[in-house]
Amino acid sequence: MERLIMQELLKWKNSRHRKPLILKGVRQVGKTWLLKEFARRYYENIAYFNFDEHPEYKQFFENTKDVERILQNLMMAGGQTIKPNKPEATLIVFDEIQECPNALNTLKYFCENTSHYHVACAGSLLGIALSKPASFPVGKVDFLEIRPMTFTEFLMANGDGNLVSYMGSIDRIEPIPDAFFNPLYEKLKMYFVTGGMPEAVRSWTEERDVELVQQVLSNILGAYERDFAKHPDPKDFPKISLIWKSIPSQLARENKKFIYKVVKEGARAREYEDALQWLCDANLTYKIYRSSAPGLPISAYDDLSAFKLYLVDVGLLRRLSLLAPSAFGEGNRLFVEFKGALSENYVLQALRNQFEAMPRYWTMDNPRYEVDFLIQRENDIMPVEVKSETNVESRSLKKFKEKYGDKVKLRVRFSLNNLRLDDDLLNIPLFMADYADKLIGMALKQQKT
Repeated sequence: MERLIMQELLKWKNSRHRKPLILKGVRQVGKTWLLKEFARRYYENIAYFNFDEHPEYKQFFENTKDVERILQNLMMAGGQTIKPNKPEATLIVFDEIQECPNALNTLKYFCENTSHYHVACAGSLLGIALSKPASFPVGKVDFLEIRPMTFTEFLMANGDGNLVSYMGSIDRIEPIPDAFFNPLYEKLKMYFVTGGMPEAVRSWTEERDVELVQQVLSNILGAYERDFAKHPDPKDFPKISLIWKSIPSQLARENKKFIYKVVKEGARAREYEDALQWLCDANLTYKIYRSSAPGLPISAYDDLSAFKLYLVDVGLLRRLSLLAPSAFGEGNRLFVEFKGALSENYVLQALRNQFEAMPRYWTMDNPRYEVDFLIQRENDIMPVEVKSETNVESRSLKKFKEKYGDKVKLRVRFSLNNLRLDDDLLNIPLFMADYADKLIGMALKQQKT
């Protein structure tokens, strides 16, 4: 299966300023496969060391920071080869590096003393390891994050390259012909069933087996819950699990603001904050803060007391919510179930891949208005609404425009309707969420003509 992040890895390989690379991402999102495939395509060989599989490797980092000596020991113990006269021909991979904090620290010396080596590291709970105030090599590493497969990558894996080519060729905001619109709409439903975890996508694209998809997603959720036990404070383990299992209930409410009492009767923020932070550090959840106004930088207007919590993957959210795949055949039910939470989660994932700043959301009371997301695109803040039904009246977007006037260059709505631009309101079909940045740019240009 093709992963678009491969191009970022190639840029890293060819950069004159290359440092050891840390590839972050949740368990089973495809980190190990990606690094091995990258090495297969662009290097002569790979030297692969897994600290979880071989804990004995850790001792090589305990008594020395001498990179050459460490590599010599690793090669002998692991039966791997790194050509001394041609170091750039080998990709050195440290997998599950969070299991060996000393190896993380040694990346500093790879950067300073032996930059001719190409070193890439991965780990499923790396976010947790990096959040600890240990002697981490600040400024001495490059970062990349691999997220679940996008809908575009799903289509490529499914043999629908023609649909991907069509979406990539769009150069004007105008309605999409039914010959493309209808199959894209149907395939998006299937993506809501599988999500973007590579094994779940493969189960569908190669086997066409929905029950296998269900089993794969259950196994991944089970693996995550076992990871909760790796929290350093055992008393927080059940709290992490309670928060995790409450997410579908949180998102099924009209007002999706996270409420601790939904986790457990009488629960208070201070008792659960550490557990919630663990889920965020592990990249398993996205925390979206309420914004008080569309100002720059977007983070300056955060209301830290109000936030929404989404899952890393729409397929995992569907499985955790126990929504059966049979909903796939029932019109637009997959899109509207849970008050449209699956659609919001899917759009958030697409926005995270395109915009540097984490999106926020905006509300106003008496009467209540809510804009699902605010995105910062360059120096503009834009309101985004996600509509799962064909009724797309955008009261909140209208109110937002009334309140902030000229600050709002463009309002964006994702829905099941066709691509179109009405004055300053851009309607993007849900299946084109991966192209939001490009479409917004085109809409702003069209406004000027």
